[in-house]
Amino acid sequence: METTSYWLKSAGSRYPRLSSNLTVDVVVIGGGITGITAAYLFRKAGYSIALLDRERCGGVDTGHTTAHLTGVTDKRLHQLQDDFGSDNTQAVWHAGLAALDQIAANVRAENIDCEFKWVPGYLHLASDADTNKESALLEKDVEVARQLELSAEFVESVPYFNRPGIKFANQAKFHPLKYLAALADTLPGEGSHVFENTEATEFSENPLEVRTDKYKLSCSYIVLATHTPLMGKTGMLSATLLQTKLALYTSYVIGAEIPKGLIPEACFWDTDQPYHYLRIDPKRTVDFAIFGGEDHKTGQEGDVESVYRKLEQALRNIIPKANPIQRWSGQVIETNDGLPFIGETANKQFAATGFAGNGMTFGTLGAMMAVDAFLQRKNPWSRLFEVNRKKLIGGTWDYLRENKDYPYYLLRDWLAGAEANSWDELKKDEGMIINLDGKKVAAYRDARGKVSFCSPVCTHLKCIVAWNNAEKTWDCPCHGSRFKPTGEVLAGPAEADLEKLPIPVVQDAK
Repeated sequence: METTSYWLKSAGSRYPRLSSNLTVDVVVIGGGITGITAAYLFRKAGYSIALLDRERCGGVDTGHTTAHLTGVTDKRLHQLQDDFGSDNTQAVWHAGLAALDQIAANVRAENIDCEFKWVPGYLHLASDADTNKESALLEKDVEVARQLELSAEFVESVPYFNRPGIKFANQAKFHPLKYLAALADTLPGEGSHVFENTEATEFSENPLEVRTDKYKLSCSYIVLATHTPLMGKTGMLSATLLQTKLALYTSYVIGAEIPKGLIPEACFWDTDQPYHYLRIDPKRTVDFAIFGGEDHKTGQEGDVESVYRKLEQALRNIIPKANPIQRWSGQVIETNDGLPFIGETANKQFAATGFAGNGMTFGTLGAMMAVDAFLQRKNPWSRLFEVNRKKLIGGTWDYLRENKDYPYYLLRDWLAGAEANSWDELKKDEGMIINLDGKKVAAYRDARGKVSFCSPVCTHLKCIVAWNNAEKTWDCPCHGSRFKPTGEVLAGPAEADLEKLPIPVVQDAK
């Protein structure tokens, strides 16, 4: 089965590395939905930008989304109202709707062919749900929506699923990389730039600069759009405190061909915990279903292949005639109270993170709010999503539940739990933690048989990484950092690669 994301087949233009010192108004770090949208909006406002991505734009988190465009948050309406009150609940939903409108406006303004389409969204009962109890909660959601003048309609039978649910009108879907590629292509010129394979390695405050391995970018403002924010020029204590409020989860996706017209073109998700989600894209002779779920904290699942098998079985239970042809995984970030963190983390430094299942909309909202912050314009959601908020009405953070495993992974014995004492057992294109000369080593054998060695200690907060046998990555079970098989950072909060270790003189050629 193909393991490349459905979207990554349509990668956009390639951009150069940074090759000289430059001065711009704004440096945007991260070429996903938040970063490219922010850069585009800054350019539209008349400011010069430099957009940096350490790999290719759209190639990591945005490239592995399922691209639901919805203002419906993972936290249910009745939960939002119970936790935050009616005013804040209404504000959260209006924020999502504003982001949807911004995306639609960008598509119109640039005439982007990205398969954008308004579709309904349906929340429906899970297959094993207590019908009476869960239906009552659905009706409670609809009552909250009625009180707050939000669009939500209780339906006795959701199309195809034939279960009670809620219909949310005017949600949407698109091809995220076609959309972002078109926006990115508008950026270069008139003193603005896009740079790929360019990593921000150091920040200075006076003067405000972003440095790479060889060059520096001088600017008046910095936007950290890296999913999990880089520390930037924020102090270590503040950066660490923010990251303790984030929980990184891996979510799995299967792409499958299904009979044409079997399921309406819409977005669906159920009431399970964690929930399953489904999106339907019509094709010429078949339809394409994008089905996801089985979320777990990143790095804390020993057998990823079994997760895919479970997800595929769930898909076949729903759509027996599905023909799976692709699979991939992405990462979502949950926050301590269920709302994203969007705002300044230091003077002249903006960040946005914690989008949960609303990456496309909250990422866009983060970009919109970044421009407002730079221009010192009042934004209706700045207080709601501020990075240093303590507590919104009734908001709570079950810190113990989310972090009880952290001391174990941080302090466990280095010499315990190695999978082997030799790399002889290592197969091609596989990784393994081995005990080499009394120390743990992250060993990887590539497709040609060459073995490389790295320290297994995550460069974020010193936890021990684990091998992900499906995605071929080293994943940190503490805070969700991910590394390539040979140790390079793939996703934060870690900012540095795993330490390279010397290769022993004798290496087999298995």
